[in-house]
Amino acid sequence: MTDAQPIPRTALALGLLGLLPFLWGVVTRYVPAAQDLTLEWAGPRFVGPYVQLYFGTIVLAFQSGVLWGLAAQRDREVASLGFALSVVPALWAFLFTGNGPVSSALYLMAGFWAILGIDWFYWRSGMAPGWWIGFRAPLTLVIVACLAVVAFD
Repeated sequence: MTDAQPIPRTALALGLLGLLPFLWGVVTRYVPAAQDLTLEWAGPRFVGPYVQLYFGTIVLAFQSGVLWGLAAQRDREVASLGFALSVVPALWAFLFTGNGPVSSALYLMAGFWAILGIDWFYWRSGMAPGWWIGFRAPLTLVIVACLAVVAFD
């Protein structure tokens, strides 16, 4: 395990910006004026569950690339396990989303919890920087809470 370090400001800013599609999905679900305005300006893909599920699938695939990059910096044995774990999020998104909003939201929620477990393993084994888990855990909590609106509302 590595010592806690401050989260780089750029990573924090981009991570917080990455929450916007999830949060916007919640807003457009409960605020009709926001939904109407978004439908007019951007189209149906950017409201309610659509933006959350679409972006959530992209983020799972993106996390595979991030994890691959972290694994590539390690020695052969640790890297092999890291490479194997890194493909799980993208495969999960590919195999388990697209079957309707409720099931897709549930599978994305499970996928994000699983990534947090992989993040913890990377952080604990030194494959991720010391600030990693403190960065990823709050982002995951917000994402899962936003997807829960789709799954359980």
